[in-house]
Amino acid sequence: MTTKHLFVFIILLLSPTFFAQEMMVTKEGKPIPATPQWDFICENYALTGIAKIQIAKSEKGGQLKITVQTTDPAYFIGGVLYVYLDNQTALVCTDKGIRENKDGQTSAWYSFSAAEMAKLKATNIESIRFNIRGASKKFSSQTGNFTAVNKKAYFSLKESKPEKHETAAAIATLYP
Repeated sequence: MTTKHLFVFIILLLSPTFFAQEMMVTKEGKPIPATPQWDFICENYALTGIAKIQIAKSEKGGQLKITVQTTDPAYFIGGVLYVYLDNQTALVCTDKGIRENKDGQTSAWYSFSAAEMAKLKATNIESIRFNIRGASKKFSSQTGNFTAVNKKAYFSLKESKPEKHETAAAIATLYP
């Protein structure tokens, strides 16, 4: 095998490792390194029952992007967001008004400090408590407080634990 063939083989072998890095697009359109997008189960949100969660590394710590589907573009995710961890602690994120509503989905970005990102690297997320705000109308999606739980499926057997997303491991990969 020639050196050129060996070089191409090594590049092809390693490319999934280097190019598998997920990216989150911020509100400003800037891509930043991020975890895969997780579907958390939101049983009390009747429209879809899913909240899409993604966490990214930023210059000052990190960002959480939460997205849910809505029926009206006037609805938005706002107010204080609570991130509950497996070790029975919670992170409180204040609303900075960074949100977007397009294609029937509303998204909001919340910031984490470097110390909070260190906690997220060490412990899995148990659940996220958030608010959907807006004026309710007949036949519209719900507004109010909702909890997105770190579960991969709605149902599980009584004898088995529900499968969860390994959030801590995914966040730790952002920090080589």
